[in-house]
Amino acid sequence: MKKPILSVHNILFQRAAKTLLEVEDLSLCKSEILGIIGPNGAGKSTLIKLMSFLESQSSGTIQFEGAPYTAASIPLETRRELAVVMQQSLLLDTTAVKNVSSGLRLRKIPRSIIKERTEYWLEQLSISHLAHRNARFLSGGEAQRVNLARALVLQPKILFMDEPFSALDYPSKVKLLKDLKPLLQKTETTAVFVSHDLEEIKFLTDRLAVLIDGKLHQIGCTEDVLNSPAEETKHFLNGMVLN
Repeated sequence: MKKPILSVHNILFQRAAKTLLEVEDLSLCKSEILGIIGPNGAGKSTLIKLMSFLESQSSGTIQFEGAPYTAASIPLETRRELAVVMQQSLLLDTTAVKNVSSGLRLRKIPRSIIKERTEYWLEQLSISHLAHRNARFLSGGEAQRVNLARALVLQPKILFMDEPFSALDYPSKVKLLKDLKPLLQKTETTAVFVSHDLEEIKFLTDRLAVLIDGKLHQIGCTEDVLNSPAEETKHFLNGMVLN
């Protein structure tokens, strides 16, 4: 079995003495895409914030490349090996090209490399023609492509995506998914993907974790989980189909 790039052990996340998340064991191997699904309030966004070290767990251990960290203890250089894409693109009020290159400029990468990598990812996500358009004038799908390019240009060891397509219209979402999957495969990017959409999950993920009431109820190959769900998972999936 591959050694995990990131692993979660006996983590507890509490707020005001209330337990919001409790996960015993969860691991992520290099180059795999792990999906996370569950009802509203199940703890999906909390889990992704903990795994990306944006929040600190109340107890338990999260290891990245074998070393334990929290949001408070992770070194800046290590944090920069992770990238997060949220539902809202939250782009800077400047051009697409400056948005995509912003992280590289903060890292003081040489200009020639910034130019090369930025142009590459603009092309890979089919937004080269939008390079000099202000982010305010991008459509939802265009803005999320810029957002993904801004993350991928950093060559992250893990890309975290929290419902990145939920605000997009169906045609934009389908096209972006079809463009994104081969890019993740080609670059062997490890990713964690939270979604409410089963079609997105089926298309993009290798393994699937099901969170219900803050606890991990099932994890396995995406196809196996969806075809042979545990009882609690089955109830949740039936609700998704009905909705």
